[in-house]
Amino acid sequence: MLGLTLRSLRAEALRRLLSMLAVVLGVAFIAGTLILNDALTDGAYERAGTFDRHTDAGVYAEKETLSPATVDRVRAVDGVAAADGELIGTGGIVGSDGRPVLGYTVLAAVPTDPALRSYDVVAGRLPDRPGEVVLDAPTVTREEFTIGAPVRIGGVAAARPYTLVGTVDVAHTTRDVGGPFIGMVGSDALAVTGMQGYGRIMVATRPGTDAAALTGRLAAAAGPGATVKTRQQILDDAVEDAVRDARQFTMALLTFAAVAVVVAGFVIANTFAIVLAQRTRQTALLRVVGATRRQVFLAAVLESAVVGLVASALGVLLGAGLAAGLAALLSRTTAQIGAGITLATGTVLVSVLLGVLLTVGASLLPAWHGTRVAPVAALADADVHQTRRAGRLRLAAGALVLAAGIAALFGAVVAGQVVLVALGGMLAFLGIVLFGPVLVPALARVVGWPLRRLIGATAGLAVANAVRNPRRIAGTTTALVIGIGLVSAFVVGAHSTKAGIERTVDAQIGVDYVVTGIGADLPRGIAAELAARPELGVVHEERAAVTDDFEVRAAHPALVGRTLTVTAGDLNRFGPGTVLVHRELAAARGWAVGDSVTVKSRTLRVVAVVDGGTGPAPSAGVPAGHRLYLTDADFSALFPAERGYLAEIDPADGVTAGRARAAIESVLTRYPTVNLLDQAAYKKMLTGTVDMALALVTALLGLAVVIALVGVANTLSLSVLERTRENAVLRAVGLTRGRMRVMLAVEAVLMAVVGALLGLGLGTGVSAAAMALLTRLGGDFHVVLPFGQLALILGVAAVAALLASVLPARRALARPVVEALADL
Repeated sequence: MLGLTLRSLRAEALRRLLSMLAVVLGVAFIAGTLILNDALTDGAYERAGTFDRHTDAGVYAEKETLSPATVDRVRAVDGVAAADGELIGTGGIVGSDGRPVLGYTVLAAVPTDPALRSYDVVAGRLPDRPGEVVLDAPTVTREEFTIGAPVRIGGVAAARPYTLVGTVDVAHTTRDVGGPFIGMVGSDALAVTGMQGYGRIMVATRPGTDAAALTGRLAAAAGPGATVKTRQQILDDAVEDAVRDARQFTMALLTFAAVAVVVAGFVIANTFAIVLAQRTRQTALLRVVGATRRQVFLAAVLESAVVGLVASALGVLLGAGLAAGLAALLSRTTAQIGAGITLATGTVLVSVLLGVLLTVGASLLPAWHGTRVAPVAALADADVHQTRRAGRLRLAAGALVLAAGIAALFGAVVAGQVVLVALGGMLAFLGIVLFGPVLVPALARVVGWPLRRLIGATAGLAVANAVRNPRRIAGTTTALVIGIGLVSAFVVGAHSTKAGIERTVDAQIGVDYVVTGIGADLPRGIAAELAARPELGVVHEERAAVTDDFEVRAAHPALVGRTLTVTAGDLNRFGPGTVLVHRELAAARGWAVGDSVTVKSRTLRVVAVVDGGTGPAPSAGVPAGHRLYLTDADFSALFPAERGYLAEIDPADGVTAGRARAAIESVLTRYPTVNLLDQAAYKKMLTGTVDMALALVTALLGLAVVIALVGVANTLSLSVLERTRENAVLRAVGLTRGRMRVMLAVEAVLMAVVGALLGLGLGTGVSAAAMALLTRLGGDFHVVLPFGQLALILGVAAVAALLASVLPARRALARPVVEALADL
């Protein structure tokens, strides 16, 4: 049997190519991800502790930052040769053109003691005293800054000039996030970021100092609220942080790789089912000459193992190429990639083993069914292939599971349970798999009806061919349901989320312009400067603070009516010295319109009780609705240190939008850490992340769809081989070569379109349930069906199926009619 199996594989090698391709692509995704993870891990190890090359110990803040006085105490500890505080924050640079340099800017406190400096200086030197700054080399080159010249740096306050004394290389380190880098001495870094202290204190020790004893002395000097780490602990933590990031990235990729592998499993199972069905007479002859069911089963399993082994080896090679290409691409970003791509033994073994297990596992059920061939089947016509119909129990279970999945999706909305959304989606998919032999052919007939009317008898033959084996077409389309279902779910979810964000902006932001901080709150004084401009009528900085177990929010009299509804009192009376009290807080405290309330020892009068409201997220620990509103001026007087993340701005009456924007920009030139956006740009900024995520997810799921389409081509190719004499008869009675191609193209399109329609329906249903659930939980999300993109998905599936039909059609037409009629 072993020799017969191997000879069979050699004889039918061409038949295995497409099924092997599914395994190759699935394993390539897995192997490429693992190889890339190895490269990322190597890069993490190589660059761990880049800025701690001379650090012997460190004192780390736990909750509160470490004050400059703490740095002085640590510096005075016996055995300490040098100590400097370090912090990581953000700032902004005013470019040579007077505009902020784009990109998120990392600002770090650079040690002034040479014993602690680990930066790679490209030109000049590191800052030694206040008023000096060092920047990353690419930013200096791009902006054409000159060493020794002033560069304006800003943060929590307006930008001021610092002397550029050097450039550094921070590429592919923890200081590189894709934007500029600023290095300053500790005092300047504290002033620019507004931080009260340092995140850690770097320590260099004197030779011969006992590390354990020094740790105790450092802990005593730092006091409570600080942790002392040895050099080894610092490096271990740096490696762990870097490897954790690589691990999370790898797990995300492996999630999508798992989808591709599952789809490949469906394709392989369907392929083996077709191949073994076509071998019915051969298997029966083996049974006649004495082969047992066990031998037949083991021969089929061995065949699948060989196919899996060869395909997995090819998949590993392809995965290595993919990993090398992706690594080259990532090396142009901030990712930390190792020196080269290596094929680790463990990665190769895991990938190959997974591919073999996938192929063997997917073939077990078809192989078991293949052993049920009776010896008498050897007497049957070789061209007659029996169609095994789905059992009644399977169909009944499938209908029930499909109904249960749909019910769970509806129940998720009513019950408000996220788990029901996931459960409903999985049950609905399982129901499609089980009930597919009835559902898929029925849909194929429906989809084929207009084609029959348009094309005629040729399309009728295609429909008949597609549905003649219900299990086969159901297995082929199921693979497509997975990939397209997930893609459509993300597409519908993304567009619904974007629409919800835009509605929220429309409800919350009723002004022409917004000024937002870049990775931080707005700088001090910017709102006051903007409000002082006569061209601007409304300037409101959204701020919030907590006092006496309730939340206090800043509000503008001209804007409160946009988001608040009055339950008692009058919003028009809101002004200095007055407050608006939310309904829940008024009920809890027994406050009413006209009452006096005390906020931080200041007495204010309630002019209205309100409901609703938007703005900053509710403060932690404050009951829902326990908040009141003060005017901007009153809020600033009571909470002068509180900053907001956004300022809303409207032009003054009679001022054009262009003049107002120019007035805002004239102020912002001194604040490089903020952005000016109109409503449309603000919406685009908020929804841009959704678009990026959707593009990434679609690209990663694209391989699963490709594998499913390979399954369509594979099914069609094997069906053409199976129908060799039948196709020859059709050609003999007058079916032209062109009509034969059309027939096979329609058959392929039917399989692809039915799978795509089921996937679109499943994905849209899951997204609709998720959006309805979010709305029930308090969001403003409604299902938005992007018909254009959904139609594009359907069209791409159809076009891909047309392309997949080209090779099977060439095979069907390659043999002369007489020769094909003689085929047994």
